[in-house]
Amino acid sequence: MSRIGKKPIDIPKGVEVKIGEGNFVTVKGPKGELSYKFNPDLKINVEENQIKIERPNDSSFMRAIHGTTRALIANMVKGVTEGFTVELEIVGIGYRANMKGKAIELQLGYSHPIHYEPPEGVQIAVEGNIIKVSGIDKQKVGQVAAKIRDFRKPDPYKGKGIRYKGEVIKLKAGKSVGK
Repeated sequence: MSRIGKKPIDIPKGVEVKIGEGNFVTVKGPKGELSYKFNPDLKINVEENQIKIERPNDSSFMRAIHGTTRALIANMVKGVTEGFTVELEIVGIGYRANMKGKAIELQLGYSHPIHYEPPEGVQIAVEGNIIKVSGIDKQKVGQVAAKIRDFRKPDPYKGKGIRYKGEVIKLKAGKSVGK
């Protein structure tokens, strides 16, 4: 049995969960609304401020999708109540970020600045050399953060670039001159 899939999800106050036809789950909360269509073979029930997920059989696919579905619904509930934030750090002389309306303008040592407009539902804020990506959809927030990091990944020799806050870059040794 999936240990994650068996665990019920608590529904906090102010959150409304609707399960439509074909396991179309809609979660509405103080920060917004998320909806997603899950595998119709699973049984998703709302009972006494808890969401419970049951699978019809023990096939390897059903076991895999059971825990995944539970994790996705739990992320939807957390997203509409608290939201998700990913912080990125810019390291390097001359590297900087500025806000231009909702878009971000990055100067990362290229011959031109990079303009990036986040998708709807994701907000970006810049404080010094820290870029904060936030929103209610965990997948979108992570995707935007990864896209911004891809503009200038951390250099393995000097450590310059955009990295996740707290990410440790193992630096390589440079060339050594032999005698």
